[in-house]
Amino acid sequence: MTAFQHITENLARDPDYLDRMIDEHEAGKFIGYTIRALQNWRLRGGGPKFIKVSGRSVRYRRRDLIEWAESRLVASTTEAANDN
Repeated sequence: MTAFQHITENLARDPDYLDRMIDEHEAGKFIGYTIRALQNWRLRGGGPKFIKVSGRSVRYRRRDLIEWAESRLVASTTEAANDN
């Protein structure tokens, strides 16, 4: 099953799938990075947008994770990735 098929199936069952908030554990799994990477990006910038629910609680929307990943797509090694 491809990632696209997984998203399509989840959207069929849950129309709010892309906008539902998920914790950093699930967000890390969704984009294939560690929780530590997400934490570093939150501190230093350059990572996906997140929602700060409280002082120690953050959430992500799948839509923002996909948008962040899409913004980094390149066709060759000579293209620079978007560092925002």
